[in-house]
Amino acid sequence: MNKQIRQAIFERFREQNPAPTTELNYRSPFELLIAVILSAQATDKGVNKATEKLFPAANTPETILSLGEKGLKSYIKTIGLFNSKASNIIKTCEQLIKNHDSQVPDDRAALEALPGVGRKTANVILNTVFRQPTMAVDTHIFRVANRTKIAPGKNVLEVEKRLLRNIPKAFLLDAHHWLILHGRYTCIARSPRCGSCIIEDLCEFRDKKLD
Repeated sequence: MNKQIRQAIFERFREQNPAPTTELNYRSPFELLIAVILSAQATDKGVNKATEKLFPAANTPETILSLGEKGLKSYIKTIGLFNSKASNIIKTCEQLIKNHDSQVPDDRAALEALPGVGRKTANVILNTVFRQPTMAVDTHIFRVANRTKIAPGKNVLEVEKRLLRNIPKAFLLDAHHWLILHGRYTCIARSPRCGSCIIEDLCEFRDKKLD
């Protein structure tokens, strides 16, 4: 795929959705961090249902820590892997209080040092909260990047690096959200909705379903 086609693709994404953002509900960097940790192998909708009860009760490192692991589990037990997530969140709260004055750091190394925070979660925080040009490659973005040929790659890190290299700079800050929404609602896994896709004529996917 040449750069003119990539430019056209992201121009259409921007025209359709000028201010894309995450579908996770949050009101502070800390709330988003907790929501993203909870979202691993879970849906945003499921996470939002849990956090709409959790955050009014506890939405700072101190207040979540005061719940204790058992108390936290009572709020997130509907989410997959809630036992390990509760343990990681409690440990993360302890580290935020001890090492970062209870604030979410804007540094990749510091973020990835937090329990339950990997590269993808760090990228979400850096991009959404701190507006850094990062790319959190999940299954949706990995699929879209390979299918469309915007940035094909064999693994998540390879796709991430190619996206950062291939996407025109003017679109880089919002590209993560455009691509994940496109993969979630249009370029879905089993039956991509090519017939209603705004970039169908630009996409280089060979097996398009136009019915």
